[in-house]
Amino acid sequence: MPQPTTARAQAVALLGQVLGQGRLMSEAMTGPAWERLAPPDRAAAQRLATEVLRNLDRCDRVLRPHLRKAPPALVRNVLRLGTWELCTGGAAHGVVNECVQIVSADRRANSMKGLVNAVLRRVAEEGPAQWAKLRVPRLPRWLRDPLSAAWGREAVTAMEAAHLAGAPLDLTARSDPQALAARLEGELLPTGSVRLQEAGQVSALPGYAEGDWWVQDAAAAMPARLLGEVTGLRVLDLCAAPGGKTLQLAAAGARVTALDISDARLARLRQNLERTGLSAEIVTGDALEHTGNYDVILLDAPCSATGTIRRHPDLPHARQGEGISELIELQAAMIDHALGLLAPGGRLVFCTCSLIPDEGECQVEEALARHPGLAVQQPGADWIEPHWRSEEGGLRLRPDFWAERGGMDGFYMAVLVKPA
Repeated sequence: MPQPTTARAQAVALLGQVLGQGRLMSEAMTGPAWERLAPPDRAAAQRLATEVLRNLDRCDRVLRPHLRKAPPALVRNVLRLGTWELCTGGAAHGVVNECVQIVSADRRANSMKGLVNAVLRRVAEEGPAQWAKLRVPRLPRWLRDPLSAAWGREAVTAMEAAHLAGAPLDLTARSDPQALAARLEGELLPTGSVRLQEAGQVSALPGYAEGDWWVQDAAAAMPARLLGEVTGLRVLDLCAAPGGKTLQLAAAGARVTALDISDARLARLRQNLERTGLSAEIVTGDALEHTGNYDVILLDAPCSATGTIRRHPDLPHARQGEGISELIELQAAMIDHALGLLAPGGRLVFCTCSLIPDEGECQVEEALARHPGLAVQQPGADWIEPHWRSEEGGLRLRPDFWAERGGMDGFYMAVLVKPA
C-alpha cells in the first residue's frame, strides 16, 4: 500500500526535481505521489515550492551560519522549506516536526533528523529578524550577466524585485472589461486587462463558469490588442496553446485558426473555447509545415520564457541557458515561414515572453534585413507608454514596469507588414 504524502513532503520532492534534475515544476507535478494528494494539498505543495525557489538565496543565507558543510540534497531542501516557513510566519512546532518527519522517512537521510531539528529550532529563534534585512535574491549569473549588458544593472535589480514580489492575477474579459472589474472589485488596467491582487481559487470567482473571462497576464494580452479591428479577418494563431490570444481574437470577431504542435496543450484551449462559447478551428501540427493564406498571423514563438520568472521562479534554477541559440534559430525560421503564409499587405505580430534582445528586437531587425519591403507598423494605441517603444518599432515590456500596480511579464512584440 502506498505511503501517504503531505503538501510539505511533495514540495520537497518538487524542489529536488527542479534543483537536482533540472526539471521545470510543470513537468515535475506528476506521478503517483502527486496524484494521491487532494487538490488543496497540491496547491499548497506548489505554493511552498514556488516560494522557496523565489527566496532560495535568502533561505541559504539564513542557513549558512548553522551548517558546517552542505548536507545531502534532500536534507538541504527540507531545511530550505522549513526556513522559508519559519521566517515568514509559520508555526514553529508544526513546521519543525514535519520537516523532521520527512527526513526520518528517508532511509539515506534519517541519521540527520537531529541536525534538522536543531538547525530549524535555531532558525525559528533567529531567522525572522535576519530575514527582513536580507537583500533581494539575484538571478543566476547565466541570466543576470546578459540582462545587465542589455538593460543595465539598475534595471535588472528592479526586475529582481519584481520577481520576488510575485504576480497578481490578470484576467481578459470576453466582452466588457469595465463591468468585469466592477463585478470582481479589481483594477481595470489602461490596456483593458482586469487585475486582482488577491484572487483565491480561480474557478470559484464570479463569471468563471459562465465563460465571462479567462486568465491572461496583462503583457501577454497586448500582442492581440495591437491588431485593433479584426472582425471577419482570417487570422492564424501560431503556437497557440494555452490559448489566451486565440480567445481574444475569436472574441473580437476574427475567423481564427489556432495551431500548436502539442495536442495535450491544446486540450486546455478546447476547454476554454467551450466554457466561453467562442469558436476557432484547432489544428495540431508543426508551425513550419503549416500551409494556408491569412490576413493576419500572430506568432508567439517558443523562447527562453525569461520574462515569466515572477510567475515561474523555477525557470532560472532548472535551466542554465542551454538551448537558447537553437530557439533563436527556430524563431527566425518561424518568422520566415509565417511571412510566406500571409496575404500581400498582411500583418504578422511577432512576440516572445523573453527578456533577451536576441529573442526580440534582434529578430525583427534581422527579419527586416532578410525580407526587402517588409516594414514595422508603429503601434498607435493610446495605452502604450512611451518608454515601452524600442528603436526598431516594437514594444519592450519588463517585469519592473508598472511596479506600483504589481508589474507585468517581460515581453517583446512587433507588428510586421508584408509588402502589398
